[in-house]
Amino acid sequence: MKHLNFLLPGALFLASVLSGQSTFPKDPAIQSYVDKVHQDSLKAHIEKLVSFGTRHTLSSTTDTQRGIGAARQWVLSKFHNYAKNSSGRMEVFLQSKQLVSDGKRINRTTDLGNAVAVLKGTDPLDKRVFIIGGHLDSRVSDVMDAHSDAPGANDDGSGVGAVLEAARVLSSARFPATIVFVAFSGEEQGLLGAHSLVEYAKKNNWHIEGVLNNDMIGNAVASETNEYNAHQVRIFSEGLPYYELDKKASRIRSLGLENDGISRQLARRIKQAEVYVDHLEVKLNYRNDRFLRGGDHTAFVMAGYPGVRITEFNENYNHQHQDLRTSNGIEYGDKIEFMDFLYYRKNTQLNIAALASMAKAPARPENVQMPVSELTNTTTLRWSAPQSGKAAGYRVLMRETDQSNWQKSYYTSELQLTLPYSKDNYFFAVQSVDSHGNSSIAVIPEVTR
Repeated sequence: MKHLNFLLPGALFLASVLSGQSTFPKDPAIQSYVDKVHQDSLKAHIEKLVSFGTRHTLSSTTDTQRGIGAARQWVLSKFHNYAKNSSGRMEVFLQSKQLVSDGKRINRTTDLGNAVAVLKGTDPLDKRVFIIGGHLDSRVSDVMDAHSDAPGANDDGSGVGAVLEAARVLSSARFPATIVFVAFSGEEQGLLGAHSLVEYAKKNNWHIEGVLNNDMIGNAVASETNEYNAHQVRIFSEGLPYYELDKKASRIRSLGLENDGISRQLARRIKQAEVYVDHLEVKLNYRNDRFLRGGDHTAFVMAGYPGVRITEFNENYNHQHQDLRTSNGIEYGDKIEFMDFLYYRKNTQLNIAALASMAKAPARPENVQMPVSELTNTTTLRWSAPQSGKAAGYRVLMRETDQSNWQKSYYTSELQLTLPYSKDNYFFAVQSVDSHGNSSIAVIPEVTR
């Protein structure tokens, strides 16, 4: 649809306005990636991860059969195998750091290692980096127990398995943007691997567009209530930015943007990818994380990068951070038999759909502005073309101020759009869109006078 012109007759004008919609098209190429995700492949990943006995951060880094060292070498071997499909575009390495005792959750010197695979983008002008991660380490009831069996099937074998499956499926794909696949270490000891990768990213000038942290995505049954839910998945995202909030608070307050931080826009963009997965609804949870817990994405949002946590709708605390045992007829421990692999497959598919569609899309539009020079009951948005990628058009998103999700979208091939809605009653944003309907993360406009 071309730019809406307010000189149009009333009937035609109304027809143009009513063309706004909140559904998003599907790219057949993205759907093909989604369809390649297999339950058998995911189950094989989990079985192998569990076979290492424990993957505690302080477990052996030299034993070839047991401990986190053996586990991360296996993950690296899988990455190397998938890299053979990439025509030389996938780089695999162990991003390591020596940890010394901190008097807290590190009681001796040990090697911290993140297993990393970088699928380089094909456009040298496109600096965007998307990260999908899960934490490799596991634990039992005592966070310092590095010796007892800690299978970590769901927490967080499921996250690492999703990372491996994404690397397998997407290794031969060609996207203008870069995708990083990472199995973090040290999450249970204080997000140590994530903080280490943040340091590495800053040093290497990564332009991180989004971090998808998968932490427990394979369980469907809640402890205590036994509620079963295999059709919804939660995405946790912060609203007010942790990073430099003092510098941004005045503008956020004046424009009412408490619900529109960069991590929240990332979460909303991931939700758009639910169209690729049958019988799965993304529930946006407007907190950075759950009570009494934390995840690797937090290390990134603390540094100013967009990051979210993707996690199952129901949590079973009998199978998290538990010694393997049976008490009062209840079996405790994070074992593979408590996972729901159909649900796990859907959550992995969501990740791949979101990653691939964002990496394939053009970069965000630049200089998005909403002029406010006089009182009107219409709203005009203007923007510039993205710095990289070819935008076939742009999607203007709209929602009422008391709504959390985008309600309508309007497409235009021009660099501005005027809508017959008062800016006092709605929030707006703009996405770049390619010829297949893949869109960038939305950009909230700057108010100009």
